[in-house]
Amino acid sequence: MSYQPVPTVRRRRLGSTLRKLRTEAGMTLDAAADALNAAANGSSDARRWTAPKLSRIENANATIRTTEVETLLRAYAVTDPGIRIALEGLAKDAGKRGWWQTYRGVVGPAYADYISLESDAESVRDYASLVVPGLLQTADYARETIAANAVARTASEVDALAEVRLARQAVLTRSRHPLRLWAVIHEAALRRRFTGRPGIMDAQLRRLLDVADWPTVTLQVMPIDAAPNPGDAGAFTLVAFPGPMPDVVTQENLRGPTYVEGVDDVNVFADAFGHIVDRALSTDATKALIAGLVGERGPHI
Repeated sequence: MSYQPVPTVRRRRLGSTLRKLRTEAGMTLDAAADALNAAANGSSDARRWTAPKLSRIENANATIRTTEVETLLRAYAVTDPGIRIALEGLAKDAGKRGWWQTYRGVVGPAYADYISLESDAESVRDYASLVVPGLLQTADYARETIAANAVARTASEVDALAEVRLARQAVLTRSRHPLRLWAVIHEAALRRRFTGRPGIMDAQLRRLLDVADWPTVTLQVMPIDAAPNPGDAGAFTLVAFPGPMPDVVTQENLRGPTYVEGVDDVNVFADAFGHIVDRALSTDATKALIAGLVGERGPHI
């Protein structure tokens, strides 16, 4: 399997943010290049700025050094230290090797991009229609669902992908700024059956009851008799970041995640998630429903 070691989604986020800041400064690419060259004032170590170079950076087709980020922000009159720290960190980490690259034999570029997004994020809003979100899965549930959707994978590859899914969950309990997760799960996903292995779903339901009390997790269930709502169009995940970086939406399919990155398009999903939340059960009613499902299934484990 081919693997692109640079998490290009980081470059895209950095480039789109720099484009936004330039536009807010009222500068064209040519005007920005002229301002940058004038600021360099003939410095021997200055790299000549051109409109094409800026365009390549903004479109994620070229790398940018942290010192150059600082130069751009000065030209755009951006003085917020939080923005500077966030963007310089993004430039620095654009080619960072994450723990998931140990699994590059089974983790493709698109999935690696998503894991890097998740590791950088401050919050995730997840609507899950048929499968419990990966950040909340037990080991057995992860293995069974991965095997069902990765029919061309060997048993060892399935085990490796399950390990990756469980390792991702560390973002929920990291010591510094744990990820905030707001998950809405359709009731149909909670009534799934694993033929001959009822203990898998039992343990998964108990896992959900456990994490529902975590301070960083908000859990709701979309009842099976809910009125039509935007969730009927399918599952999606909204990933949000600190500072000025724009949110990203991912949608999963058999080939891996696909991305929605334009601000207007992302806002469509953010609005949809708000409507989904309104249609879903409250957090207390959610816990009561899950507890009831555990009771219905009986003592299998």
